[in-house]
This record gives sequence, structure tokens and C-alpha cells, in this order.
Amino acid sequence: MNPLRLLLKEPDRRFLEEADAQGLGLAKRLHGYLYLRWPYTYIRLLSGEHPLVTFLARGSRWLDRLFPARVERRRKARKTARTKIGIRFADTYHGKVMPTAEATRLVTIGREVSVTEPETVIPYALARDIVLKNPDHIVVFDCPCRAMRENPCLPMDVCLVVGEPFASMVLAHHKTRHARRVTPDEAVDILKAENARGHVHHAFFKDVVLGRFYAICNCCSCCCAAMAAQRNGVGMLAPSGYLVHVDADACVGCGNCVQYCQFGALKARDRTLQIKTARCMGCGACVNKCPKGALSLIPDATRTLPLLVDELLNGCTTRKS
Repeated sequence: MNPLRLLLKEPDRRFLEEADAQGLGLAKRLHGYLYLRWPYTYIRLLSGEHPLVTFLARGSRWLDRLFPARVERRRKARKTARTKIGIRFADTYHGKVMPTAEATRLVTIGREVSVTEPETVIPYALARDIVLKNPDHIVVFDCPCRAMRENPCLPMDVCLVVGEPFASMVLAHHKTRHARRVTPDEAVDILKAENARGHVHHAFFKDVVLGRFYAICNCCSCCCAAMAAQRNGVGMLAPSGYLVHVDADACVGCGNCVQYCQFGALKARDRTLQIKTARCMGCGACVNKCPKGALSLIPDATRTLPLLVDELLNGCTTRKS
């Protein structure tokens, strides 16, 4: 063992050992460790909310004014990198929208799973594995996105880290952020409570986090950095595989559901509900908010397929498209 690793906590060593076993290079091992060890700083930097980003951006703009050729060189370098590598940022870090029923099944799965989801389910080139070791090891802690907002949505402790080595690593380092172990039943209660608030469940995957699923975040459009990125053209959220459907005979156009749609897909006009299908991600947050029971989710074969937990339990180690 690298003697420097003896200075780390045991969960950190387990993470790095698994990264070694996967053949991740030094840069990716370090990147994954920094992300799990300091997620609050990481996400503030990534979203541009950290003061250091503002300082560096000002310095870069100052240099651009002094050396205008820098701008064109940077543009060409980005274009060349995209052409050569063919990998987008979203391929490395993304979330899959999940209705509450499937999210609750995922945290109560009850057995170890090793599956590679096809791109028809997780539509990204990288990070599509669901490898659950000790799936009943679940840790909840304060949402890093909400933590960087002045007036965040409450409660703060709604991010669920599922399985090892991730759960123990978050627990070891983030007790000041209310990190604590919860049972699968307690995780279900958190998911249901967030659904009642109109928030969306995202199963997150990241290439440097062993290329697999590691957390379910419960997201709101006002706080979530991934949803902000989605609005700005960085498609790091995949739709659930469903669309909301309205029973026109039952709907009275009251508009109660509209306030719960985090993606701006619903609009009530002239006592009629309008659905912008291109915006709907099939999260289902609106469905149980209809006092008339007029909303439901229906499969949407034109986009991605649903992440179905029952299919994770079919005994296969790999699913293919």
C-alpha cells in the first residue's frame, strides 16, 4: 500500500483501492477523491458560485484584453478537444430523473447489484453502471446545492448516498453537514416528503466516482446546480422515460399542479391545462398534486427508457441495448 494512504481514513482508502482495481488513472482517482471529500467546495466551483471563480474570471478577462489572440486560441482548442475526444461534460456527470415509485424501490432494493445500463436508459457515453455494494448502507446529508444558496429550500438534509464505499466516505467527513446513516425505510420517508414538496428525484452517476450510480438527490429548480446547467444547455439530466398525461374530462384547469412543475412544462389557461412535452422530464412531481386525479405518467418511447429497478433484479450482470 502507498504509505501516504495510511494518513487517510479507512473509507477513503477503500474508495482508492476500488479505483485502482478499475484501472483509473491518477488524475481520475484524485478527482473522485476530491469530489467526495469536498463536495460543497467542488460544486460551488463548478457552478461558478465560489469567490475564486469570480477572481479567476476577472483575471482571465483582463488577460484577454491585453492579449486578444488568447480568445481565438482557446476557442480552437475547445473545438479540437471536442472533435478528438467526442466526450461532453454531461457524459462524465449526469442524473437520471426517477418517479418516486422507482426511487423508493432503488433505496429498498435489498441485495447487491452489478449492472451496466444501456444508452437507451442512461443516454451518455460514460458512467452508466449501477454497482450496489451494501445497498442498505444509506447516508443522508445536507444538499451541496442548497448549502450555497442564500435562502435555500428546506430541509437541507435531503441528499441520499447509497452503497459502499461512498456512504461511509460521506459519513466520515460530513458530520458537520448532518451526515447520518438512515435505514431504507427512513430513506423512503425522505423521498416521499420531498415529492410532497414538489421536488424531483435524480439518480446521479459520475465517471470519477467509479463510473457509477452513487446518490439520489432531491432537487428544486431554484437551488439545484444540475437543473440550472440543464436550463443553460448542458444536458446533464436525462428524462425518466415517461411523460405526464392529462385526462381532459377530469381536469378542471385549476392550475394547482403548475406550481409544482420544476421544468416549466405545465401552464393553465382558460381553465385548460397545457403540457409542453419538450420540457416535461416525466418526474411525476405534479401527479399527486391534482385534486381531481387527472394527471398520470405514461411511457414515452420517443426519448429514453425508464430505469426500472425490477430489471436490475433479473439476475443479469449486464443489460444491453
